[in-house]
Amino acid sequence: MNTRIRIELSVMMFLEFFIWGAWFVTMGTYLGKGLQFADGDIGSAYSTTGWAAILSPFFVGMIADRFFSAQKVLGVAHIIGGVILYYAATVTTPGLFFWVVLAYALCYMPTIALVNAIAFNQMKDAEKELPPIRVLGTIGWIVAGLLITLLGILGVKGIEATALPMKMAAGASILMGLYSFFLPKTPPKVGGKKVTIGDVLGLDAFKLMKDRSFAIFVLSSLLVSIPLAFYYSFANLFLNEVGMTGVAAKMSMGQMSEIVFMLVMPFFFARFGVKKMLLLGMLAWVVRYVLFAYGNPGSLVFMFYGGILLHGICYDFFFVTGQIYVDNEAPKEIRASAQGFLALVTYGVGMVIGNKIAGIVADHYKTLDEVTEAVGHLWTNIWLIPAAMAAIVVVLFALLFTEKKKATA
Repeated sequence: MNTRIRIELSVMMFLEFFIWGAWFVTMGTYLGKGLQFADGDIGSAYSTTGWAAILSPFFVGMIADRFFSAQKVLGVAHIIGGVILYYAATVTTPGLFFWVVLAYALCYMPTIALVNAIAFNQMKDAEKELPPIRVLGTIGWIVAGLLITLLGILGVKGIEATALPMKMAAGASILMGLYSFFLPKTPPKVGGKKVTIGDVLGLDAFKLMKDRSFAIFVLSSLLVSIPLAFYYSFANLFLNEVGMTGVAAKMSMGQMSEIVFMLVMPFFFARFGVKKMLLLGMLAWVVRYVLFAYGNPGSLVFMFYGGILLHGICYDFFFVTGQIYVDNEAPKEIRASAQGFLALVTYGVGMVIGNKIAGIVADHYKTLDEVTEAVGHLWTNIWLIPAAMAAIVVVLFALLFTEKKKATA
């Protein structure tokens, strides 16, 4: 791959995840503090990406893979998505907000697969060439958080409780859309070949469920994705509500740790294997929520930072290790289907259920100061619930999952 293409793909990854990081992290604070939405409505708003993760394979598999070049579909999706997201930033009623953000998510979520397709199409050795390009996506997410905090320092008071981050993401999305038309050409993968719903949803991977350990892995991945959703929906609102400052920038420390742990994953794989790696990833979520439950913005603020910095283990050791496990277990001809099936289970079904439950739990533990009429939450109670849920999955997985030797190869 020549330097020009490497730079083009790196910029593509940067913009792709800058957009997501700009609106997704702070939306809970904007809805809760800025618009006074109920916590159930916040959970519903965050579930839109899960619904889109379920539905987007139809878009990519039935349309993008068959009829149009990936870079053109990417451009159109981001331009339309940018317009929708800007409109979402003007909506102030929960019901309409959900549907508008869902429309945006249906534009955005397919683009994750599209940027990967464009990148892979230019690579001869993806294992070596992808990481230094994909890491620009993580950096883009980090820069989005830092920029939001910088704007707050420069005078945009309470920026995380405003619609400005969403408008910023909308502008970046339109820019990404225009940029996409100049990316390397990536023609349709299957042309006129018939693509079935089973191909799109990865249903071929169901045959792997005959293996008891693989079935336990899939079930555990689904169950642990439910408590995971609490973090994505309410961590930013929580940290702002308890009095932390510059939260968007501080939460980006999680992505910084993600880069570090991604680099050391081969070291841990060689020594621990898949089962212990997955257990560490699941256990990290338990520890993260306990730290959030018992920390405070004063003498125990280090517990909040610890919970944020655990993101590298939480994400890499669970999601990335799970993808590697699936790649090892699935026969070559159904690996793509198996990865799609795992994404459907975790990012789709698990997150939709988790966001719904998170909203219900947060609503249940909402408080109101009768003197100041300030809305708050019993955050210790809230965080201990996903901690307990994740702990149960850890125990079940440890007892029931058996690792095969080939999974550590």
